[in-house]
Amino acid sequence: MNDVRTVRAFIRSRGRGPTSWSDRYVSLFALTVAAAVLADPLTGAFAKLTAISRQVDPSRLGAGIALVALAYAGFLSLARRVGPVVLPAADAAWLLRSPLPRRDVLRRTSAILLAVSLASGAALSLALFAVLAGSAAHGTLVLATAVLVGLSAAVGGMAAAVVAQSSPTWESWLRGAVVSLVVAAVLTAVAGSGPGRQVLTAVTPTGPGRQVLAAVTGAPRSLGATPAGLSAAAALLLVRQAWRALGRIHVSSLLATSTRAGHVAAAAVVMDPGALTWAAEDNHWRARALRSRPWPALLSRGAPWARHAVSAPLALAWHDWRRLARRPGRLAALLGTAALPALAAQAQGGLSAVAVAVLAAGALTAAAVCTAGARRDGEDPGLARLFGVNPRAVLAARALLPALMSAAWLTFALGVLTVTGALTGSWWLLGPLAAPALAAGALRMARRRPIDHSMPVIDTPSGAVPTGWVVWAFTGVDVAAIGCAPMLYALAVQPPDTGAFVTAQAVSGFAVLAAFLLGAKTGVRRG
Repeated sequence: MNDVRTVRAFIRSRGRGPTSWSDRYVSLFALTVAAAVLADPLTGAFAKLTAISRQVDPSRLGAGIALVALAYAGFLSLARRVGPVVLPAADAAWLLRSPLPRRDVLRRTSAILLAVSLASGAALSLALFAVLAGSAAHGTLVLATAVLVGLSAAVGGMAAAVVAQSSPTWESWLRGAVVSLVVAAVLTAVAGSGPGRQVLTAVTPTGPGRQVLAAVTGAPRSLGATPAGLSAAAALLLVRQAWRALGRIHVSSLLATSTRAGHVAAAAVVMDPGALTWAAEDNHWRARALRSRPWPALLSRGAPWARHAVSAPLALAWHDWRRLARRPGRLAALLGTAALPALAAQAQGGLSAVAVAVLAAGALTAAAVCTAGARRDGEDPGLARLFGVNPRAVLAARALLPALMSAAWLTFALGVLTVTGALTGSWWLLGPLAAPALAAGALRMARRRPIDHSMPVIDTPSGAVPTGWVVWAFTGVDVAAIGCAPMLYALAVQPPDTGAFVTAQAVSGFAVLAAFLLGAKTGVRRG
């Protein structure tokens, strides 16, 4: 029995019944309804992109290209992290270890990867069209070029990730390609900003980078056929290489990716997003041997100045610091994302609501990645009680690292916004002052309960909204928003003098953190 189709037909014959005409009708009807529902939003989004892209400013062109490059780098990183070749648990347990040809076993997975690549390429094509289209006369040609480049990049990138799964050399090359894309995005954004100018309002090219971007804007649209053809040819070569590499992927790699897919499926079934982060953390640390290091003198109980009431909570919080230090790549990537608010502001021609939302979300994320210890305490309060340390003191000690990380990220992000001209003045002072409130919000997010699916569903003009998801999503965000209200209001109105807002933010940030520590529940499963 060497034919995969025969094996799958045999399995289907012992399982559910054959597909009837009503099953095919239901599937076709569902696809038709989905297409009808998505047709109007997609058409409206395309019309808005066409209207926005009629006038392309070189100062905004660089930011747009940088954002597209970062999005493509994220796509490659996600494909590399996922596998990308994944098998269902049943196929991985039975068909993968059988004498069947591995390439035939992975044929269905290859079709799914191709569909995902085409969908991602369509989104990338729309982004490229929004960035590069400059006139209505050449709109069709630019659209064709953007579609060809976007689809080729997505399909070729997914094929490269498939080859990298079977070859360590290709894995290092793909990692280098992601790093190169990030560096190129940064250089493009810097070239588009122009030295020492208010780039969000300037139109005249002032530097060599701006002149290059201006030349790209005014270049004939027919020149885009060359890179489009080269990208299509490269994508075809990568797809051919990926098809050959399917038979060389090691069994251990496919089993590992199938295990991760099972975790994702389980989290989707129970609708618990927190399970995904736990699965990612456990998968990262499971195969690593950690080196033992001595405790710092700050945490030693034998230190002449340290008391047990101070050293014990800091000792419990110390593993969060060690966890962060053991992942320097993640720390560097997190700090590198502090330039995203400036890119968003430059791409939209000013500090818009989107840029402020990116700034707030990034600052809260920087604090949330440092709260693994608080999540462990919430999951297993019995273990936390066995340490015999005041839980409120431990929670205060665990707030130090999130406050420090959010302060560094937010200060750097506000500094980049000031350098690029989106803000003027000493806005960076708001970063350290908003950090306590962000730490309180991150700790509240780490201690929140799972989603309560028994909560009622509210009917709105936009559709049914499950309140369980809403409550879960806004738990922690509400505390951070209240504590950072002076900073958010200042970013919205952009006053000439920020002195009063700095004072208000200092009072609000520390007051919210103190209120959270005093009011946090420490005797239940979660706070």
